[in-house]
Amino acid sequence: MRTTQQFSITLPHEMAALVEEKVNSGAYATVSEVLRDGVRALIEREAALDKWLREEVVAGHQEYLDDPSKAVSSTEILARIKQRRKQKD
Repeated sequence: MRTTQQFSITLPHEMAALVEEKVNSGAYATVSEVLRDGVRALIEREAALDKWLREEVVAGHQEYLDDPSKAVSSTEILARIKQRRKQKD
């Protein structure tokens, strides 16, 4: 039994050129390897996002529900963001 499935895909010219560049550079042996690596990266990114949502966002929301006095206004958040940007410059 096969452990793979074959697809026929269409990519925009810019993406196709990048895939070909990766193969031609020797970084990958085949187009399939490039695409598999891309799908792995997508899986990792989605897993990281899911983890962040569960551990940070849900936890923060629960903390707010438990004690609404800890809430920070959108104006204050924007001021904090602007301050951090100034510090980086």
